[in-house]
Amino acid sequence: MSSMTNHQLLNPQDHGHLRLLPRAGAEPHFAQIVPREFVAAAIACPILFSKDPATGAFYAGAMLGLKPGEGALKNIEERGGFEPLSLQRDGFFISGERIAIDRANPRFSETDGELLFDDAQPSTSLRRVQQVLGQLHEGLEQTAVLVRDLMNLKLLEPIDVSLNFDDGERLRLEGLYTVSRDSLRELEDEHVLRLFRSGHLQLAYTIAGSINQLAILAHLRNRKLAEI
Repeated sequence: MSSMTNHQLLNPQDHGHLRLLPRAGAEPHFAQIVPREFVAAAIACPILFSKDPATGAFYAGAMLGLKPGEGALKNIEERGGFEPLSLQRDGFFISGERIAIDRANPRFSETDGELLFDDAQPSTSLRRVQQVLGQLHEGLEQTAVLVRDLMNLKLLEPIDVSLNFDDGERLRLEGLYTVSRDSLRELEDEHVLRLFRSGHLQLAYTIAGSINQLAILAHLRNRKLAEI
């Protein structure tokens, strides 16, 4: 973990020479996502909710792999180009009304990559990051509203998944939540209409349907284990 002393408010005076490299390294097996990403994510991976260990608040995540440390089971091309905003913004974060960077992040270089500033103005690369941060910030607020709706209608339920693999390993996925299809079907008409008008009904069915991707990820993991 990088030191807080490496966190710096981004500005052209101090960082006009700084360049941005593509994100490198293994992807996590579970990446936070926001509602605008649900449809793209559901095509390639399960969407599940987990609780932030620090706050206890629910957040949505795309399950890119099945085991911590093993990373994603599909590359970006196999996911139809889907790359979570939370990964795209690697090295950047919002601090109050400003953008800050983790200067120790290997994405930042003084010699290689695309400049962050062009004549003291944000470059194309930095504008792209600004857009990602804006979408992520807005999406986190939308997630909170969605979670509140799902919880009020008792649509969120824990999911306990046990997976057996050809090498004899058994994985148990705990601390995860999904949307109950049964509870969705039993909703009263007034709640269905309200969810529909807010856009939350489509999101709820997208989350519930994405669970089918678990079996596909398990199959991919079995296949990769056989190749080792």
